[in-house]
Amino acid sequence: MQNNRLLFGTTIGIIGGGQLGRMMTTTAKHMGYRVIVLDPTPDCPTAQVADEQIVAQYTDMEAVKQLAERSDVVTYEFENVDLRAAQILEDKGILPQGANSLKVTQDRELEKNAMVESGQPVADFAIVTSVEELQAALNKIGFPSVAKTCRGGYDGKGQVKLTNEADLKEAGSMLASADRLIIEKWVPFDREISIVFTRSMDGDICYFPVAENIHRDHILHATIAPARISERIAIKARQAAKAIAETIGVVGTFAIEMFVTGEEILINELAPRPHNSGHYTIEACNVSQFEQHIRAICGLPLAPVYVHGGAVMFNLLGKDVEPFFNRLEEVGTAHLHMYGKEENKPLRKMGHATFIGDNAIDIYNDLVEKKIIEEN
Repeated sequence: MQNNRLLFGTTIGIIGGGQLGRMMTTTAKHMGYRVIVLDPTPDCPTAQVADEQIVAQYTDMEAVKQLAERSDVVTYEFENVDLRAAQILEDKGILPQGANSLKVTQDRELEKNAMVESGQPVADFAIVTSVEELQAALNKIGFPSVAKTCRGGYDGKGQVKLTNEADLKEAGSMLASADRLIIEKWVPFDREISIVFTRSMDGDICYFPVAENIHRDHILHATIAPARISERIAIKARQAAKAIAETIGVVGTFAIEMFVTGEEILINELAPRPHNSGHYTIEACNVSQFEQHIRAICGLPLAPVYVHGGAVMFNLLGKDVEPFFNRLEEVGTAHLHMYGKEENKPLRKMGHATFIGDNAIDIYNDLVEKKIIEEN
């Protein structure tokens, strides 16, 4: 038995109590682990299925130390973990993912530099810290472009599309409050894809099928797996994942979002954790992104990935829940996952539904025809 191998009966600590932590926890419980979650919201989605909860802010270092004392290993379900907390846990030897993946993915400048260092293709970009640098960047990159804050922001927050000079005012206001922006060339892509994979402490990597993502209002609407791409693109996606994972030193489940233009890819964003676009793996594969993650951080061997046909995952936002459940007779084959969130908001992710069949394209076309999901 390996010295770093943790088996059933040991305790996994999770920072963050949302739906990703909830799905990590249900998997860990099936595997015989105890789970304790640190989250400021009592009875958060993860706490509903975990053994214990520490109710505290993520920046509460005493609470982080308490989590460390009560856990054999610690992981996180979102990337905005306080780096001081991550360093405390890494120094204690109980954060296999380390602090570096967090440091890189919390900052778009560091993230983009890691992509470049890995030798991967990215859209033209520039980092700006003043209005003068913003103007110079746009003179070089041109319109249309997108301005994003280097830190924070998700689901479209913290960014603005720049189509002409008139948009500079909004970008300038964002710069004044954010201190630093990344300006990227707008990419007229054919498809958005993501690859979810897991890397063990020994450096072994297992890939899930490349998935195709459909977004609405900057929020993931649906995922088709496998993606409607050539094998050449799938190979490039796996090669990019391997290169970036080795550059950053990834441990655990990780996701990379990409744009496809013709037969080329451009790397867009990184996520150092299980990902929304990997939810289909729960039913569509012999091992889910969550089980592989638990295996990796506990030092267990990764499972080879096999796929059961095709899948389409549909995010149930607050506005979608009632209409969807009113049509259960039509969607009865869906695998339902509700996250246990107390307050329903129109654009809040309340759950997801996954449809499994022999062919992902057939499933997708059927759901579009029934107007359950919107066509891309």
